[in-house]
Amino acid sequence: MVKSYKEYLAQIDTLIFDVDGVLTNGIVTVFPNGELVRHMNIKDGYALKSAVVAGLRVCIISGGTNEGVRTRLEKLGITDIYLGAHNKIKQYQELVTKYKLDAANVIYMGDDIPDVPVMKLVGLPCCPNDAAPEVQQISKYISDKKGGEGCARDVIEQVLKVQGKWDGNFDSKYD
Repeated sequence: MVKSYKEYLAQIDTLIFDVDGVLTNGIVTVFPNGELVRHMNIKDGYALKSAVVAGLRVCIISGGTNEGVRTRLEKLGITDIYLGAHNKIKQYQELVTKYKLDAANVIYMGDDIPDVPVMKLVGLPCCPNDAAPEVQQISKYISDKKGGEGCARDVIEQVLKVQGKWDGNFDSKYD
């Protein structure tokens, strides 16, 4: 019998997210000077900060290299931020070693082919509902939200509710 994704939520202690296509809608605005601008959902930001405040480990592994993304995530209290990650297994293994992670207690939310190798290693691979078919195929949970439209908030809120840590009274203020 296949385990429901909800059965994994109580044991989750680490949340790992990709950026483009998960925390953003995957659209990049390119300015004439070559600057790339992404849009992030404020509700995802609140949930990320709330997860940090609630004591969950929140990590980012992204192929993108925009330092503005790092600044935004650092303001949310996230310290493990890997940008420019083209072989995401390497960064994942660094996290496993650094924190002695049990893969069964890890969520990874990705949306495209570069996320697949790590998603195959974690206990609860997740994705937004507009993820690539190959990602959806291996996900144990597919959010009803699209990338950049609250999919991170969706999974974080579920974890925190199951663990009794979502009460709506977080001291999750940020810039």
